[in-house]
Amino acid sequence: MAASPTSTLRSDPREEALHNEGLAVKSVEEVADAVDPRIRPEDIPDDEQVDESLTRQFSDLVHHRDHHHHSDVEKQPSEGNDPIYVDFEKDDPRNPANFSRRRKWMITFCASFFTGLSAAAASTYNSGFPSMMRDLNCTNFQATIGLAVYALGFSLVPLVTASFSEEFGRQPLYIVSALGFALMHLMIALSKNIQTVIVARFLAGAFGSTGSTMVGGTVADIWAPHERGLPMSIFAFAAIASSGLGAACTGWIEQNPHLEWRWIQWVSLIVAGVYVLMIPLLMKETRSAVLLTRLAKKLRKETGNHRYRARAEDERGSLRTLIMISCTRPIVLLVTEPAVMSFSLWIGFAWGEVGLVFLTMTIGTMFGFLMNLYQERLYQRYVSVRGPEARLYCACVAGVLFPVGLFIYAWSSFSFVYWIGLAVGIVVFMWALFVMYLAVFSYLADCYGPFASSALAGQSLCRNLAAMAFPLFSQQMYHRLTYKWSSTLLALIAVLMIPIPLILFRYGPAIRRRSKFASRVM
Repeated sequence: MAASPTSTLRSDPREEALHNEGLAVKSVEEVADAVDPRIRPEDIPDDEQVDESLTRQFSDLVHHRDHHHHSDVEKQPSEGNDPIYVDFEKDDPRNPANFSRRRKWMITFCASFFTGLSAAAASTYNSGFPSMMRDLNCTNFQATIGLAVYALGFSLVPLVTASFSEEFGRQPLYIVSALGFALMHLMIALSKNIQTVIVARFLAGAFGSTGSTMVGGTVADIWAPHERGLPMSIFAFAAIASSGLGAACTGWIEQNPHLEWRWIQWVSLIVAGVYVLMIPLLMKETRSAVLLTRLAKKLRKETGNHRYRARAEDERGSLRTLIMISCTRPIVLLVTEPAVMSFSLWIGFAWGEVGLVFLTMTIGTMFGFLMNLYQERLYQRYVSVRGPEARLYCACVAGVLFPVGLFIYAWSSFSFVYWIGLAVGIVVFMWALFVMYLAVFSYLADCYGPFASSALAGQSLCRNLAAMAFPLFSQQMYHRLTYKWSSTLLALIAVLMIPIPLILFRYGPAIRRRSKFASRVM
């Protein structure tokens, strides 16, 4: 009978000592980390490939060299050469899941602050339209393009960065993204024409997208499913309330003739610059697979035993495989996973309409935050029976509140209806949107575990493409159809989407069992 990797190691005192330092060693059947189900046995790197630098792999890819190709015979594992997978022991403090609660909350608030910055930037830009159009001699439509391309950058770039953060770590991407985001505010503040503003807005959206798509993955890295309710609520609150708060604050700057649109960008630059300095102090790497990869490399170097590896390294047989797997994962999840696709369409439609409202967003968000406290009680009570679908109780209610808010808004737009009717409609709408947004992020994080950032990047594509498109046609639509019928049309579309959370609530477990990705997390 063949010896297991663990028993083999125990026969070596040097390996025994390393094991006692806190790392567990496991066979492929025992390791908990999941890899992309599209990885084939022949894609798994051998001992030479696993330590090859990305620079060497990139050179091979460019020059079409494949000198590491092995035949199927060579790929067959022998009894003594099976990979030895390293993993954290149960209470290892290096495991992000075992960080202290103080550290977890520090990371959560720091990451959510970036969410607030990137969300606010979407609305603060609008506040400066009057003075910017005057100074840059541009039209309202040209200025609106800057709003649309921000959402475009927000939607496209996470298709690459979200998956790469799962391979190379969260912290470096936070630092680079925050720095780039800050510099784009500088570029806009110094712009001499609208073309420069549009380019800078696209890049700002690209860098700022990290504050949306990666924060959900960060929360999933450090909080257990039964603990994620409040951290996810804070993240969702930052994403939605900041849009309203940002616009309310920068409206005062625009009204001051000595400040106007350029100072909106200067103030944003100052805040973003402070955040860049906060990241190295408050953030730590939260991706356990990345930390295990580093530890495995250290073990290989110290012991000379190249059998050590992290499970995530099985995806890195070649740079071509890594790029193919990482960059296509969000699209594959969006297209092939019913939960991701349906939730993406639902939240995408709702998100596209956010650009139509501002001030009462914060009030509606607060109602949503309070409703989630009740949702958390339901989750704790029923998670053992319903699993991740226990996240969707209030989402089913929000699916009804969403069109109700739009109907109230639509039929309160007459001049003889007191303004409070419009405000109530917006509050109900934002209340529902908060619950929907939180449910989408929490549910997908629970369902897809280590692939959460890719799943969230897929829904982010739909959400931000809708946010890009709506400002380009909403003014014309409301002008031709009037406020009453335009909002009624949107409400009717929202009615058609009411079954989405109900279907996932009822059939979610069956859908996940058929999923190549979610079934590996169940």
